[in-house]
Amino acid sequence: MSVNVYQPHVLVLPEDDANRQIANGFLFDASVKLRNIQVLVASGGWEKVRHSFINEHVEGLRKYPHRHLVLLIDFDGQGDARREHFLQHFPDDVVDRVFLLGTSSEPEPLRKSCGNSLEAIGKKLAAECYRDETVLWAHVLLAHNIPERQRLNAKVKSILF
Repeated sequence: MSVNVYQPHVLVLPEDDANRQIANGFLFDASVKLRNIQVLVASGGWEKVRHSFINEHVEGLRKYPHRHLVLLIDFDGQGDARREHFLQHFPDDVVDRVFLLGTSSEPEPLRKSCGNSLEAIGKKLAAECYRDETVLWAHVLLAHNIPERQRLNAKVKSILF
């Protein structure tokens, strides 16, 4: 289902299929307003996410002021460097509506550690956002997201839940 671009909404741009599964799992939480969020096709790598953001999504963010964009990537053990690599491409006029989240390595170790499917992990992450909890979000592979997740929740919680 597509979102109404003239109403507040969130697009999620996943790096790969594993991240797409987590994002789709987020949609399984009963509290999520499905009309206000759309998971896009996986880009095929973190560099392709960055390229797509720069060449396609900045224009969309400018055209649709109610749009928010989550870039869902693997940090591949390069947390601060990878984050900085993205942040330098976030234009000042849209930076407050762009969010960079992902596992500190890759989703598969998180799946193994939790003993759940990636979709189940996404659903639990959504429930924690709705309830302002930080249990799974505090997992060693996700804890680096806590400040960004708080910023995201402050901006889009009322849109998503």
